[in-house]
Amino acid sequence: MKLLHASKKSSSNSIAEPALTPVQRAAFERNLRLWYEQNARALPWRGIRNPYRTWLSEVMLQQTRVNAVLEHYERFLRRFPTIISLALAPEDEVLAQWSGLGYYRRARMLHRTAKLVVEEYGGELPSTSVGLRRLPGIGAYTAAAIASIAFGESIAVVDGNVERVLLRVLGLPETSGAKMAEFLERTANSLTPRRNAGDHNQAMMELGATICTPRSPRCAECPVFGLCRTRGEHPTLERSPMRSERVRYALTTRRRVDGLDVLLQRRSAKASLMANMLELPQLSTQKSAGELVLLEEPLLRVRHSIVGTNYYVEVVGIATRRDAAKHALRSDGLEWVRVTKLAELPLTGLARKVLRRMKLMKLPSGLPQQEVPLLIGRGGRGATGKKA
Repeated sequence: MKLLHASKKSSSNSIAEPALTPVQRAAFERNLRLWYEQNARALPWRGIRNPYRTWLSEVMLQQTRVNAVLEHYERFLRRFPTIISLALAPEDEVLAQWSGLGYYRRARMLHRTAKLVVEEYGGELPSTSVGLRRLPGIGAYTAAAIASIAFGESIAVVDGNVERVLLRVLGLPETSGAKMAEFLERTANSLTPRRNAGDHNQAMMELGATICTPRSPRCAECPVFGLCRTRGEHPTLERSPMRSERVRYALTTRRRVDGLDVLLQRRSAKASLMANMLELPQLSTQKSAGELVLLEEPLLRVRHSIVGTNYYVEVVGIATRRDAAKHALRSDGLEWVRVTKLAELPLTGLARKVLRRMKLMKLPSGLPQQEVPLLIGRGGRGATGKKA
């Protein structure tokens, strides 16, 4: 995640630039390289020279934990192994494979840009950072990552991890503004070797992600500790506190002769977040005057975080589609979906989490699978005798 930093201003309105000497830069690059060779995590997007895979991994890793990306990266590539296969796929199918990663605008932009690359570039990504910047959805950071890792261009990749490493090494506090951002980019480029720039950039990001962490950095294990002017945490900007919100969703199922259906609702095409994606019907958190028959307690309580907000979620069982529509915030967009088809649909991350917890959807491969699905409608715990 890119952080914006500003200058420490002097009386001449220019930034005070504590520089590393050529000898220190050489030592920094050498120590970092040796450390990375011995300690780099084995990640599926490393050690390859495939521009499409590098692009995909960098987009997935934006504002997303590595462990979450590991669950989706290989699965996404199995379905879309090339830019051409991605470009030819329907958007709903792309979103279905992305579901659970959040920030779905990334998936939509990835899909649209893949179409453009196929139509105007013959299915091949440009090989320079300048050329990559011309593509929609590829900014300076992603362009530098693809160009250096996949094509060997000597250009620095500056994300939040790299900025934090540089600020601490140089003994600077975190501030805001363009001058510091420009200074850090110049500094990062001065440390980037002409050869193996991609490995160097990945080493810088790895150092920030695993050693030079925001809180309690592991300085005793740092390969550039001897060059660091901070040696510990440095002053940082105050972060906005997370908001909290209580929300409630309905879970309604019905048994069919050939399987089980769950009631979902498609979000509005004009929604600012997760447009056109499927979720459980959201209910009002206010007491209703209607005669809705609910279970005595919510079926499930979970916490789910989206864009600066912690959602405290209650999932309640509602026996019929009619009751779900009556008490939902919206009554349109409701549709029955076969549980065996859920993995193929563009579900919101929260819907996927709930459906897995409620044994209606399989967990990713490698995790223990549930066996008994929950039936809320006729024949289930929340039955009312009404027709669904």
